[in-house]
Amino acid sequence: MTETKLFFREPLAVFFMLAFPPILLVIFGAIPAFREADPDIGGLRVIDLYVPVVVAMALAMTALSGLPQMLATYREQGVLRRMRTTPVKPGWMLGAQLLLCTAASVAVMLVLQAIGRVAFDVSLPRQAVAYLLGYVLSTLSMLALGLLIASLAPSGKGANSIGTLLFFPVMFFAGLWAPRDTMPDLLRRISDFTPLGAGVQSLQDATAGHWPQLLHIAVMLGWTVVAGGLAARYFRWE
Repeated sequence: MTETKLFFREPLAVFFMLAFPPILLVIFGAIPAFREADPDIGGLRVIDLYVPVVVAMALAMTALSGLPQMLATYREQGVLRRMRTTPVKPGWMLGAQLLLCTAASVAVMLVLQAIGRVAFDVSLPRQAVAYLLGYVLSTLSMLALGLLIASLAPSGKGANSIGTLLFFPVMFFAGLWAPRDTMPDLLRRISDFTPLGAGVQSLQDATAGHWPQLLHIAVMLGWTVVAGGLAARYFRWE
């Protein structure tokens, strides 16, 4: 509860993590060409492809910006060190941060699905369990990457800078600038091995009624294990 109150005291962070993704989806949906079926992408509309991309963007903003900046700032200011002298252990605060980030991203995902369905007639996932699996694996891989940034960053500003630098290539390969279906084969193959490239494709597959491909599941699990293991190895409480 305390971490949630502190989060909502930062209006800029609240806007970009909670409000900006739905606003961006509405802007995309307002483009007439994005609401027309395109034979080059299998008869789908561009807005159909952008719902999972914006879901991934909301997750990336939370994991690469909010989480590492907060943890690195707490360490820089000695908050984590002082917690060791109280009944509230630093690990509890870490768990609260992870829970807060997960809850925020899930809330935004549900809002995006509702906007896509009600405003633009985007189909809901035909395989709900597969969609949940893809979303959970995407979340785990991105939070692990965020924890790795928090482990290595020397300060809160440093964590924010690293997260911002990673955000753009991660989202490029997730399809924010050009949906995966329109990418050349080489870029799409590279995208398959990025955490959100695999994640977005898994969400698209579930929406179409298919299960995620084993390659994409393995990629997301790989990022989770490697980034999470490195974060555990190098994380410092002070």
